[in-house]
Amino acid sequence: MIYKLILALRNARYKGGRHSVKAPVPTVCVGNITVGGTGKTPHSEMILRLLLDSERWGSMNLALLSRGYKRRSKGYQEVPYNGTAALYGDEPLQIKRKFPPVTVAVCKDRVKGCQALADAGSQLILLDDAFQYRKLKADLNIVLSPFDRPVTEDSLLPSGRLRDLPGRLYEADIVIVTKCPYVLEAQEKDDMARTLGFSSYDPETCVAVRESRRNAGTSCLLLFTGIQYDRPVPVFGQADGRYIYSHKLVLFSGIADDTPLRNYLSDNYKIVEHLHFPDHHAYTGADLRALKTAMRRNPTAAFITTEKDAQRLRDMAKMPQELRDRMFYLPISVDFQSDRERALFTEKLTTL
Repeated sequence: MIYKLILALRNARYKGGRHSVKAPVPTVCVGNITVGGTGKTPHSEMILRLLLDSERWGSMNLALLSRGYKRRSKGYQEVPYNGTAALYGDEPLQIKRKFPPVTVAVCKDRVKGCQALADAGSQLILLDDAFQYRKLKADLNIVLSPFDRPVTEDSLLPSGRLRDLPGRLYEADIVIVTKCPYVLEAQEKDDMARTLGFSSYDPETCVAVRESRRNAGTSCLLLFTGIQYDRPVPVFGQADGRYIYSHKLVLFSGIADDTPLRNYLSDNYKIVEHLHFPDHHAYTGADLRALKTAMRRNPTAAFITTEKDAQRLRDMAKMPQELRDRMFYLPISVDFQSDRERALFTEKLTTL
């Protein structure tokens, strides 16, 4: 109750844009209401691809600004291609390596970070996980809600995974339901819209309307995405490809929710061991010993992890060659359920 009251008072302070400022250039915020596990990083990557491919923004200077969770560096920093996850954070480093032309920066103070990027020539800034950073008012707010755990059916910390009031969902310009099944029928989308508290959903325009005593007539785009995995890639650049053809694997990860990855791999492999670490976990010598032990128990198994974990593992100079040879990550991406949804989303992005 105390946490709920604090959130309510904080949200009231910033309601209607009071005490908030806008950046000097257009900004797009990708955020969530939970503590993680919504697929924020692959959605940020999808947005960057759409922007880079667009006629409106493709030739512009794009930037991404993140807090750089658990990084060791301080203040405003631009992320170099050859940086480390320890200094800049695993997510910013992953995005920089996948999108070299994009300026990726980390700064706890998002207002100062946006100003620094604008001063350096950035013309549009993608704000990573800034929906709760109320001092900065984004031009477009995108909020993610997982299909298997809608924010309206969750509860606040510590009993649940919500870090903000679920009603803030209706402040978004676009709500994306993530981690959806491969195919969703129109009725299932309508059911999800109502689960999320919307009064109506138009499958043609993808507009969801919220009518209530407090939020009369508010609307947003309600879209649906699913996860796609690519072929395994060696974590350290090179590996023994024979391990990929093993029927056994050791799965290990340090992300909020690796359930989709586990389910996907279970279709083709027997997961003989599963080591789960906390989100953004910095691997230690003890973890390395645990991986070695798992290797001795399963000498023919491949070791598979996530793309985000790969950024942190590369910081480990003492990783033995025998582990490097069998260690792979699975690239992840997301896409919309239909071409229509993708077109509507792209239109929103390119009219900023």
